[in-house]
Amino acid sequence: MMPVNLRREAARHDELLRRRLDEIVPMLMRREGIDCWIVAGREYAEDPVLLTMLPSMWLSGRRRTVLIWFDDGSTHERFAVSRYPVASLFSAVWHPETMPGQWSSLAALVGEHDPEKVAVGMSSTFPLADGLTASEYTALIDALGPMADRVVSGERLAVGWLETRLPDERETFAEACQVAHDILRRGLSSAAITPNQTTNEDLEWWYRQTVHDAGLESWFHPTVAIQRRDGTGRTSFADSPQNVTIAGGDLVHVDFGIVWKGLCTDQQEHLYVLDSGESSPPRGLVDGMTVGNRMQDLLMAEFAAGRTGNEILASSLAAAEGESIDALVYTHALGLHGHAAGPTIGLWDQQEGVPGPGDYPLFANTGHSIELSVAVAIPEWDDQSVRIMLEQDAWFDGEACTFLDGRQEELWVM
Repeated sequence: MMPVNLRREAARHDELLRRRLDEIVPMLMRREGIDCWIVAGREYAEDPVLLTMLPSMWLSGRRRTVLIWFDDGSTHERFAVSRYPVASLFSAVWHPETMPGQWSSLAALVGEHDPEKVAVGMSSTFPLADGLTASEYTALIDALGPMADRVVSGERLAVGWLETRLPDERETFAEACQVAHDILRRGLSSAAITPNQTTNEDLEWWYRQTVHDAGLESWFHPTVAIQRRDGTGRTSFADSPQNVTIAGGDLVHVDFGIVWKGLCTDQQEHLYVLDSGESSPPRGLVDGMTVGNRMQDLLMAEFAAGRTGNEILASSLAAAEGESIDALVYTHALGLHGHAAGPTIGLWDQQEGVPGPGDYPLFANTGHSIELSVAVAIPEWDDQSVRIMLEQDAWFDGEACTFLDGRQEELWVM
């Protein structure tokens, strides 16, 4: 893997950011009927949305940075009320030498444009859309004075900004998935595993170290779990025993993700370690992978623009029941964050629906981690129930949901 050229990547980031600001923000403000949007944060206490809007050479918010947009349906403007110029992405409107008060300068700008709704970072549903701190909110409300009653939640603007990708970002997303797949699959081989020596904890740290050595980032610590014929190993989603030595006859499951050019991946795959005298995995496990793939197909077929996460959850589980598949669905949005803003399609312990995040609708040009599991009885293991846990990253273009870099359809074997 070639090292990332930081200067070239910075130029790519800034040009992409400019295009996203030019194209996505006006679309969102008109879609949601908002004519003023304010995103504000202080250094080291930045709104998560603010961090995704800063140029490449800004690694933090720098003092207090306030970004503001006005849109009347035909004219769109954006400004920065900041001590430092935000590259050339925003028009600077605060000059402390002649306009001492940052909040009063912001209030004057709002007054000049006289918007009907002033959206800010408040949300009880999506943490990523709840970025305006209490002290910043108080200062903003005090500065707006009589206009304070126009303040509304900017939740759907924030979520829309974070989840929406430009169509050509799909290629970068697919590239991220390919890089992650290469590392994931290398770990599920003799390159990282020596049966009867390597533990699941060893393999977890192999992934962390490999990602670090490649100059990449992990957005969560990998999880390696084992299921085996005697029923020991992982017994629930919340209980994955550590320091278990990987041995012949084990079904090894990995949950793994990286950050590549600002986009997160999230993938789960399985390896079967051949036991003494075996030349292939038990047929029951092979068939279980086929059932898991079928459940992926059923779930993705239910993706349709405008449907909520809870609606997709209910219809996909109904489809599973129709084919006698014992499934759990817990799919989430994916993009600038791993567990990203967007519709939640079930949680492993909430299969009746997820109030709030599950009520958010599906939009086009969004990324999703197709995460689910199926329980199957393995005849070779005395009909012991095994859970095949799958996760692959996908793109919804408004018409169809498709995998960004394929999926695992056969067990990896060593």
